[in-house]
Amino acid sequence: MKKKVLEYNSIFQKEKEGGFSVWVPALPGCASQGETFEEAVLNIQEAISLYLEDQDKHEVEEDEKETRNQFFVPITVTP
Repeated sequence: MKKKVLEYNSIFQKEKEGGFSVWVPALPGCASQGETFEEAVLNIQEAISLYLEDQDKHEVEEDEKETRNQFFVPITVTP
């Protein structure tokens, strides 16, 4: 049996007080955190899974189409 694998871009932010915050732009409200980067990765994977459980199949397929068109580009500016 084939298992479908979904991939979502996630943004990680190192926090001043320690640890990492992470969120998924394609899934509004889907966010997590962790004391280490590795813990934050595991936590956001779980958060995405739980988020998707609450979505119907049609919504997940539409979200997947949108994420294929996303990409990140670092932009440098001089103030």
